[in-house]
Amino acid sequence: MQTNSALQPGLEGRTATIVTDALTAPAVGSGSVAVYATPSMVALMEAAAVTCIEHHLAPGQTSLGVHLDVSHTAGTPAGLAVSATATLTAVDGRKLTFAIEAHDAVEVIGRATHTRIVVDTERFMAKVAAKLSRQ
Repeated sequence: MQTNSALQPGLEGRTATIVTDALTAPAVGSGSVAVYATPSMVALMEAAAVTCIEHHLAPGQTSLGVHLDVSHTAGTPAGLAVSATATLTAVDGRKLTFAIEAHDAVEVIGRATHTRIVVDTERFMAKVAAKLSRQ
């Protein structure tokens, strides 16, 4: 399988949300302090990476997150907007590497290096479905 030649370092994708109670640490089970949860930030970061590349993938292809090295360095209370910007930094065959930065309205709240792999959706889903017959 070949990746689309439009997948070049420098592409950017951005996502944003408002921190709600449902996105805080107590709500997602990652702590007791009512601030934006790290798992919620990670999901926003991955969404930014997907947004960066999804319209460049060939029909029938998708990308899967396979590695994430993340730091969450500042708390964000419910009610503030948060955003994540992903920049494609490297393309190595099907392997895509991103630098991601998350901000709230005041400061940088996190950074990550993220790796995604481009796959054929139908072939991948067939492998996943085959697991049911092996249980």
